[in-house]
Amino acid sequence: MKVCGELLDQIFVDNPHSIRVFSPDELVSNKLDAVFKHTGRNFQWDEFSNGQGGRVIEILSEHTCQGFMQGYTLTGRTALFPSYESFLGIIHTMMVQYSKFNKMARETSWRKDISSINYIETSTWTRQEHNGFSHQNPSFIGAVLNLKPTAARVYLPPDANTFLSTLAHCLRSKNYVNLMVGSKQPQPVFLSPEEAESHCRAGASVWKFASTDAGLNPDIVLVGIGAELTFEVIEAAAMLRKIAPHLRVRVINVTDLMVLGLEGSHPHALSHDDFDALFTPDKPVHFNYHGYANELKGLLFGRPNLDRITIEAYDEEGNGMWLMRR
Repeated sequence: MKVCGELLDQIFVDNPHSIRVFSPDELVSNKLDAVFKHTGRNFQWDEFSNGQGGRVIEILSEHTCQGFMQGYTLTGRTALFPSYESFLGIIHTMMVQYSKFNKMARETSWRKDISSINYIETSTWTRQEHNGFSHQNPSFIGAVLNLKPTAARVYLPPDANTFLSTLAHCLRSKNYVNLMVGSKQPQPVFLSPEEAESHCRAGASVWKFASTDAGLNPDIVLVGIGAELTFEVIEAAAMLRKIAPHLRVRVINVTDLMVLGLEGSHPHALSHDDFDALFTPDKPVHFNYHGYANELKGLLFGRPNLDRITIEAYDEEGNGMWLMRR
């Protein structure tokens, strides 16, 4: 998130009157505080900062942030809503109703394209450290998945460079509901900026550096979806090379969740041929997924040979600092 803060700082410098961040109170905790290099918080009640033009609206009310973002976007500008993962669900219904409004507005002759509404979901369940069970809830992913395919966009960039590419794309996009899920904690950088751009355009790809013989002719396919979950997959592949050196492993990262949907179900969905080329037609595939397993099952439903697929995902059970996975 720190590098995303640096990008946002430059975006504020370049666009001083057309973009705002609406944040429910935790911008510094979410490691986006680099935005304050050239702007500030716009506190209307504070005599020392009132009317100073700060581009950050920070208030501990998700509903207020959502309403501000909708109004700001509908007046032709661009907004970003970063939040702890577990609390975005508070504005679920408001987001859905806004998406319905935008769907109908696009069918009129007098409504023009508008910027997408953009969410960053961080402080995720995978690295809660001190907060524990109460702060573990990735259900907003499912809320966005259930929108019309013309609106729904869910991204889980695996490292800093892919997140920068995704954030830049989302802020330029029109008419979508963009959800970006990522870690605020220090993470390995797996891809160069150029590789990250290519990977984000594809939505999913074989990570040759983590695979056996660059992923050729695999016996098994391991798939990471989410930052920490992908790190686990890479480590698992490295362990398998030691434990079972004759086992050929292909490692895949999915950064655009919508590519997994059945062909024709979403503009980003892989064709049957492309899906088989990536995941093979018949080899065992194991998904390590950030959200709920049923979300992935719903996306994959209708793909052939699903009996070869297994899924590890978030499981709503546990307490303290244990990772809630099954």
